[in-house]
Amino acid sequence: MYTMLQTFMAAKLDPMSKMWVSFIGIGLMIVAAVIITYARNKTKGWIRLLLTLAALVVLIYGFVCGLLAII
Repeated sequence: MYTMLQTFMAAKLDPMSKMWVSFIGIGLMIVAAVIITYARNKTKGWIRLLLTLAALVVLIYGFVCGLLAII
């Protein structure tokens, strides 16, 4: 994640690239919401924990992409 942030911060993004980065961020946040919804409704135990952690990681990446699109 640090290298992704470093890469985007080193190069100024043109408006079209910012659009695509924001779409990726939105998509990652939707994926995180679907994963957490599935984990809470259909799973139990350690699988639920793993899916929740995976959703958290995906959500953080989506948040970083959203921040990169704003900057």
